[in-house]
Amino acid sequence: MTIREIIEVGEQYVIEIIGGRRRTRWDRLFCAFLFAISRVYANVVLLRQTLYDHRILRQRMLGCLVVSVGNLTVGGTGKTPVVEVFAKTLAAKGRRVAILSRGYRSKGKPVLQHVRDAFLKTSKKTPPRVVTDGKRLLMDSALAGDEPYMLATNLSNVMVVVDKDRVKAGLYAIRKLGADTLLLDDGFQYLRLRPRLNILLIDATIPFHNHHMLPRGLLREPIRNLRRADYVLLTKSTGGSHIRHLRRFVMRHNPRAEIIECTHRPLHLQDVFTQERRPLTFLKGKRLAAISGIAAPDSFENFLPTLGGELVYAERFIDHHRFRQQEIIDFLNASLNHRADLIVTTEKDAVRFPKIDRRDLPFYFLRVEIDILSGAETFNDCIARICFL
Repeated sequence: MTIREIIEVGEQYVIEIIGGRRRTRWDRLFCAFLFAISRVYANVVLLRQTLYDHRILRQRMLGCLVVSVGNLTVGGTGKTPVVEVFAKTLAAKGRRVAILSRGYRSKGKPVLQHVRDAFLKTSKKTPPRVVTDGKRLLMDSALAGDEPYMLATNLSNVMVVVDKDRVKAGLYAIRKLGADTLLLDDGFQYLRLRPRLNILLIDATIPFHNHHMLPRGLLREPIRNLRRADYVLLTKSTGGSHIRHLRRFVMRHNPRAEIIECTHRPLHLQDVFTQERRPLTFLKGKRLAAISGIAAPDSFENFLPTLGGELVYAERFIDHHRFRQQEIIDFLNASLNHRADLIVTTEKDAVRFPKIDRRDLPFYFLRVEIDILSGAETFNDCIARICFL
């Protein structure tokens, strides 16, 4: 097994522990160990926040519009489509937009390069990775990371820059690429760069998981820190009494933030390899096999039958899993054994699919968009109002 595969096995085990799917004596002991670590982690997060609040640690300002889009939990809120529509709307209004991403699980520098940078202190001189300069796609998904690559392929006239140091990436985008607007992808915890607007996403179906911090739960920071948000987007909203309770809960922690309910609506199906598009009605009456490597696979799999298909087989991998050719072939054979008519995945997973010659079944991903549920305005109008006040 490779190092990444070993890490994924460990991550899957932890996910099963915190989800309550493992209950042996040793599992309970390990769960208690995770809880102890989570308390330490929570205190570190609170200390860091306090240092920034008292300006012991300083936030940088880059002299342009900076909008942060992020969440309190690890994955699953549908952040990437929101970042995409923000970028598209701002670009349509004449802004020179650059999306700044850390490129989670992108291919890192070689070990020797890390050693050289550490000893010679050259890391600050290493330029960020430009996935697209707004005109050309310059990297594949392995180098860029799946989400930056997906944004780069879906957006025109928008730059996508990857670097763990978002201040360095922002300065590069401004000085070298001519950006005047920066979108921090997954930026709620990136306190070093001060945004003008903090957009926080909360998954309305499972807002705060089990309310525990990492690694006992999926919270990156305490729930009360949602007070930093200027706008709170309740994603995957379907209305109902639980949404009213969630709104009241958010308002107790942050009475000044505007709360916006939105949902992810599917647009069409798109072939993973040929990019051919088909209407959603194509799924009606079909036997479907689903494969995904996302943080919230339940919502994806439960959604497919609402489009008229029958889900006969599904496989799940760890979030951001980079599929190997053999894994896809094995899944294809299992889907054939379950007499599936076609295979469906998510757009985020599609960019991590390897090329395969054998295609006994067609592979499609769902292209989605964001819709506002509360209020009469469209999402584009909402973004224009937020960013151009």
